[in-house]
Amino acid sequence: MILLGDIGNTEVKIFLFNNKFKILKKINLKTKLISLKYLKSKLSNLNRKSNKIEKVLFSSVVPNIYKTIQVFLKKKYKIKDVNELKQINLNKLLNIKVNKKQVGSDRIANAIGILDNKLNYIIIDFGTATTFDVVVKNNYLGGVIAPGVNLSLQNLVSKASLIPQIHLSKVLKVIGTNTSNAVKSGFYWGYLGLIDNIINLIKKQTRKSYKIILTGGLSHLFKNKIKYNAVIKKDLTIIGLIKVIRFINIK
Repeated sequence: MILLGDIGNTEVKIFLFNNKFKILKKINLKTKLISLKYLKSKLSNLNRKSNKIEKVLFSSVVPNIYKTIQVFLKKKYKIKDVNELKQINLNKLLNIKVNKKQVGSDRIANAIGILDNKLNYIIIDFGTATTFDVVVKNNYLGGVIAPGVNLSLQNLVSKASLIPQIHLSKVLKVIGTNTSNAVKSGFYWGYLGLIDNIINLIKKQTRKSYKIILTGGLSHLFKNKIKYNAVIKKDLTIIGLIKVIRFINIK
């Protein structure tokens, strides 16, 4: 069996696959709650099959959380090798044109997940940050990091006493007739403008055309409103990790 995980700033996703990459279990954890005690309570149902786990690979942007999970898996389930993506030589799959240390593992995994060595892609990931990653055939060129939609919204609500808690949704009209609608409009239309502008600037700088890939929780809000045709790919980070396991020999 194969254990794959995506450790983000907000959430940790853990998948247990069989050797044919059929999902046996999916577990979602809150990053801020991660501790050895929390992991013991949430991952106890791996116990029966843990001795059959042959390979483990994580994408992590939170080093201390990865370390805690690594210690837990090694001590509790005697798993010898708990790998993190940037520890692996990825040259066989992806030519990373920037300093790998300065790129989040999730962004590298996303690039590998969409990679086909033929087409060019801009991957927009709506996570804690909103990231844009540029992949030209099998070359990762770098990207853009903008504030995350929900993080920015929560920050505004926490700092402005007259703004209520708001759940972002699609907005039909730009002009809001109350505070809540005005904030929704600002975030919805503001981020649409940000997305379109960054895509346009990437195309202008590189002089290339791209397929646009959206991933992350808020992808559905923006898919049909940005100026460019876009496709949503769920769990793209995990798809990238699967490709690494399939095509690169790791312990």
